[in-house]
Amino acid sequence: MSRDNIRNFSIIAHIDHGKSTLADRLLQLTNTVSDRQMQEQLLDSMDLERERGVTIKASAVRMSYTARDGRDYEINLIDTPGHVDFNYEVSRALQACEGAVLVVDASQGIEAQTLANLYLALEQDLELIPVINKIDLPAARPGEIAKEMEDLLGIPADQMIPISAKQGVGVPDVLEAIVQRVPPPKGDVNAPLRALVFDSHYDSYKGVVAYVRVVDGRIDKKSALRLLATGARFDPVEIGMFHPDMQPVDSLEAGEVGYVATGFKTVQECRVGDTITTVNGGSEDALPGYKKVKPMVFAGIYPTNNDDYGDLRDSLEKLQLNDASLVYEPETSQALNFGFRVGFLGLFHMEIIQERLEREYDLDILATAPSVEYQVLLNSGETLTLDSPAQLPDENLIKEIREPWMKIQVYTPQEYIGPVMDLCIKKRGEYVTTEYLDAHRVILHYNIPLSEIIVDFFDKLKSVTRGYASMDYQFDEYRPENLVKLDILVNNEPVDALAMIVHKDEAYHKGQRLVSKLKELIPRQLFVVPIQAASGKKIISRANVSAMRKDVLAKCYGGDITRKKKLLEKQKKGKKRMKMVGQVELPQEAFMAMLRLDEE
Repeated sequence: MSRDNIRNFSIIAHIDHGKSTLADRLLQLTNTVSDRQMQEQLLDSMDLERERGVTIKASAVRMSYTARDGRDYEINLIDTPGHVDFNYEVSRALQACEGAVLVVDASQGIEAQTLANLYLALEQDLELIPVINKIDLPAARPGEIAKEMEDLLGIPADQMIPISAKQGVGVPDVLEAIVQRVPPPKGDVNAPLRALVFDSHYDSYKGVVAYVRVVDGRIDKKSALRLLATGARFDPVEIGMFHPDMQPVDSLEAGEVGYVATGFKTVQECRVGDTITTVNGGSEDALPGYKKVKPMVFAGIYPTNNDDYGDLRDSLEKLQLNDASLVYEPETSQALNFGFRVGFLGLFHMEIIQERLEREYDLDILATAPSVEYQVLLNSGETLTLDSPAQLPDENLIKEIREPWMKIQVYTPQEYIGPVMDLCIKKRGEYVTTEYLDAHRVILHYNIPLSEIIVDFFDKLKSVTRGYASMDYQFDEYRPENLVKLDILVNNEPVDALAMIVHKDEAYHKGQRLVSKLKELIPRQLFVVPIQAASGKKIISRANVSAMRKDVLAKCYGGDITRKKKLLEKQKKGKKRMKMVGQVELPQEAFMAMLRLDEE
């Protein structure tokens, strides 16, 4: 098909604003999927995606459409993940497009990720088509939302398309707007090949399947190909397009979207954002924007039964085949034995991986509280990067500890400004500025340490604003802070999985709260179990789990007191000996207590 009749676009929206439902209607309208094959959220293939109402894995689909002017068009929809943790994947998917359909809920209006994704689309200089969805809801305010979007985008309100994706109202107008307003792709078919990898998945027969948008040149089965960032070379196993299932084709030309089966065995060799070119006479200019994604949040994952260690390793390997951003390495803990230190893009990514391990691989796992990556400058001038508090060297060797800070934007109705500011201050936040979206909604800009966000910040934000606020965050910088290691000792043994790095001013209060919680959670033994919190060499809090006591005097009916004293003395010696060899089993709730420290 002529390049003038190709349209590449993406749908961007906040979570649960109707992105997947609109994609379903477009597939039905263009007869890409028959009514018999149709199901809700067709492009969301994972059960987790359907349950949570958020796209986790991006996908692409090619649709054929005959416009009202009688011309035939090839429309490529490149779906994007719907969460801030997958920001980089969203930016690569948008780079593969010329236009974006911006979907906003008619009852909720503009929210955090609406703006975050909008700015990404504007960075790529995409043609925007604003769509107001869910106009059939009783609480819909299409007029007000159109005015809100007009103030934000500068696009006249009458150019915004009111639709109900669920009922199919107004969806044909969206297709017409895509054809009329989104420009055809640029690119030179005769130039050396350059194709952007905007996503990938692993297939057990074809290896890694790269989702590509051909920018210049053409790909065919005979071309020997290579990737510019990783330098990996391969002969394509199969070339094809999504309809929405994978359908092989002979070649892909500039402007087209499809897939290339590489035969690679790991996703690391074919990373998102990389550029594919030919081995002979290929381009040396990579497409802009490629970067290696760095995990931001780390947690220890251990099997509850030690015999499952091999199964856990195999499961993480399989998950990594489809998710190059997942990193892990073996780790041992005195309390939990063998497991893995796993790096995630964010807390949502961590939740997803944990749930997939439990559901898809039927594993019983125990996860430690999440931590972040710290930079430690030693007195010797050496800089260490640590993602586990247990690895922190002795405090006498440390010159300073730097922690990651994030820029956050909180979108909230005006009446909740006070509670939100109060929450940010409690989390060591630094106020930057306030922006007014309209008479009722504001954006609060703060800088906050990542370690304060990852545990319960989002839950608390929803609580103090009755669910109305939403937030977005980006990495800012590493800053030196007055941080110390908080150790927890159970029965005089340090438990490395409960160690934390905290601000010195908060060490005493956090230690006290954690010790009190552990006292409730750790089961009683036949001997006294002391629980202590220590900062450096100093014990800052202590509590005892009292012993269960067997009544050794039950068989004594009266008689001489010396007999009773002898029995009690014998019991005392036995308890002392038991304490020397006593092991205390820690329940999963003990590790989860770290996540609920701030709950009063």
